[in-house]
Amino acid sequence: MRGGWELGAAAGGPLLLCAALLAVGCALGLRLGRGLGAADRGALAWLCFDALVHFALEGPFVYLSLVGNITDSDALIASLWKEYGKADARWLYLDPTIVSLEILTVVLGGFLALVLIYAIVKEKHYRCPLILQRAASCGPGCKIAVTFQRAPRCPTVEKPV
Repeated sequence: MRGGWELGAAAGGPLLLCAALLAVGCALGLRLGRGLGAADRGALAWLCFDALVHFALEGPFVYLSLVGNITDSDALIASLWKEYGKADARWLYLDPTIVSLEILTVVLGGFLALVLIYAIVKEKHYRCPLILQRAASCGPGCKIAVTFQRAPRCPTVEKPV
């Protein structure tokens, strides 16, 4: 590619990890949904993937951010966040807005996904799409709004002083 956006070699690992999480989440959701309708199986596949993302990707981000910073980490998962950091350096250093939103996402979003998985599999009354599923669906939109509302108006954020 010339002049524009290029996918660096370092992006291969994180991309494969996300694809693997999608495959595992879909397989797990479809397996849990045996005997249920297509809509429930689809919701289970999505919710399993969602829970995996919260706990396997965002959870380690929170941990690495609280014990140091992403740039100094040699952990494999840190390479994913280093890719994020190429666009916005707040993901590399302890930015209070980003870390607090990720903590909320891991705790609330992750456990809400698990509750919904349980509710669908056990056919509980609170699995209704009008209640918890809407809350789980609106959460990421609120997170995006708060994240970018606080973003600097420049394309790339510099390292904090």
